[in-house]
Amino acid sequence: MATFECKVYKLKIEEHPNADALELAVVGDYCSIVRKGQFKTGDLGVYVPEAAIIPEWLIEKLGLTDRLAGKQKNRVKAAKLRGILSQGLIVPVTNGVLTRNNSGADEDTLFVSEGDDVTEFLGITKYEPPIPTHMNGEVWNAMGLTLKYDIENIKKYPNIIKEGEPVVFTEKLHGTWTCFGYHPDSDIPIVTSKGLSAKGLAFKFNEANDNNLYVQTFLRMSYRDVNEDRLFPSFIGTTILDQIKHTCVDKGNLQENTPFYVLGEIFGKGVQDLAYGSETKLFRVFDIYIGAPTQGYFLNSKEVKDICDNIDILEYVPILYEGPFHKLEMEIHTTGMETVSGKDACIREGIVIRVQEERHDAEIGRVILKSVSEKYLLRKNATEYN
Repeated sequence: MATFECKVYKLKIEEHPNADALELAVVGDYCSIVRKGQFKTGDLGVYVPEAAIIPEWLIEKLGLTDRLAGKQKNRVKAAKLRGILSQGLIVPVTNGVLTRNNSGADEDTLFVSEGDDVTEFLGITKYEPPIPTHMNGEVWNAMGLTLKYDIENIKKYPNIIKEGEPVVFTEKLHGTWTCFGYHPDSDIPIVTSKGLSAKGLAFKFNEANDNNLYVQTFLRMSYRDVNEDRLFPSFIGTTILDQIKHTCVDKGNLQENTPFYVLGEIFGKGVQDLAYGSETKLFRVFDIYIGAPTQGYFLNSKEVKDICDNIDILEYVPILYEGPFHKLEMEIHTTGMETVSGKDACIREGIVIRVQEERHDAEIGRVILKSVSEKYLLRKNATEYN
């Protein structure tokens, strides 16, 4: 799962094809554009990823005053320089020593080695966008009943999926991560967002959340005749979770009273900056988890799609490719236009790469990665609510 970290790497330096005074510092499959001669192959450097918030002293040290993104000009964002996409920054390490100068104090030093995480030492934090009102709401403590979920970028781990391994590419939709879950220890459905789920929190079903995007999506999918008198039912009737449960039991994917979680994306008008040509809010499933958090497992893509195909209110995310993994195939499908509407209404965010048969890797755990479109990274007026 995706981890925000600033780690020490051995750099690979390549020529910039369009600039004599610049070079490419390569970390994994990420390229960061640096001044020519600043580094040589084999040097140590700290890779600072996109969405990092950089302290002022470090901005000055790197010569990037007023050159970063955000209102405070302190956020790392992808940029295209002389025709090459630059993602992330490189902080130099000199003779195995990293230095910092925080708030005008004397310099602190730290001896570092390849693989060390120096996020805290450098005072770097992750950018968290403000949450819109309709995505916020009253919550309850669901600790132990929610999932932690994120997907690493394949550029960070380019060798996890092998050439020729059977994979499925699904379209990565730009909306908000959503979880609808059943657990026998909870009297109400577990409805939560990515950020809240990671903290063990879920939304309440009450009047304070009558405009909450996640709660209302769950209710609309469960009770298609929702009205003002029935916004918060007692869940005696059949919800979307009951339908999924019955389908999974019938197909042998689930036993009675076993926890399960349906993960999907809410997207469309009013959710993010890409609306997919929709005047309403839409929902697509991308994963189903069976069992208690940290003790269960994910169904494979074929199983998830089969369940969705048997429930008329559920749709699986668009499948763009099934077959052997090739990097060229990945690059082709990462770019382009969205396929949900059938009208090329907006650019594609990218793809999610799943192995056809679920497996785990010692380095990242579950093998599932994302590849993000360059046009998506460089788009204007972007929103990135979690």
